[in-house]
Amino acid sequence: MIAIPAIDLREGACVQLVGGSYDAERVRVNDPLEALAMWRAHGFRAFHVVDLDAALGRGFNTDAIRRLTLAGQGLTFNVGGGVRDTARVEALLGEGASRVVVGTRAIEDAAWLTEVANRHPGRIVVAADVRGREVVTRGWTAGSARDVADVLAALDPLPLGGLLVTAVHKEGQLGGVDLPLMREVAARSRHRLFASGGVTTREDLRALAEAGAHGAVIGMALYTGRLDASAIAREFME
Repeated sequence: MIAIPAIDLREGACVQLVGGSYDAERVRVNDPLEALAMWRAHGFRAFHVVDLDAALGRGFNTDAIRRLTLAGQGLTFNVGGGVRDTARVEALLGEGASRVVVGTRAIEDAAWLTEVANRHPGRIVVAADVRGREVVTRGWTAGSARDVADVLAALDPLPLGGLLVTAVHKEGQLGGVDLPLMREVAARSRHRLFASGGVTTREDLRALAEAGAHGAVIGMALYTGRLDASAIAREFME
């Protein structure tokens, strides 16, 4: 399993939010390139970039994303946040994203997801953001009334690059991961699982690896120093 630092973008800066709430920003690095350089120096080679403003319809951090991918040539970037049309998918791929993460429209528009996944096989990651068992959309502000198991079944036939499953109820709270959820996803789906939400300790990461996760996205625990970044990068390289 690979450990993947999160670089969440808001108003051009790299931030960490508690529970995804804009009113609960805990960490801010004004220049996202500083965050990239910091994690790269520790040995990380894969990154998860999210445009929080785009996810909530508050604008785009296009310049920051472009700067990150240009500065990190040779690294792996999964990039998402408010990606709701094919043109945006192709623009991000053209600007250096290794894979593009699609959430809201992917959950709400199966025909569009099928079309874009077949057009770019292996390069589309679907974000299934889960609160309890319900998949939520629109920057975690709207419920879909769909159980995660139903969503997984619908996604299974597609040529995806993976699933990003975020336990929203665990996000940013340094309280541990939702291991039963991640075990269920890994067991039900043939796609690679990128697990997110609540990673706090090395034991969390080891448990996710044992559960079958391909990667684990880490945010608050790295930015607040709860995890030894260099040790984590060494242990979870692949």
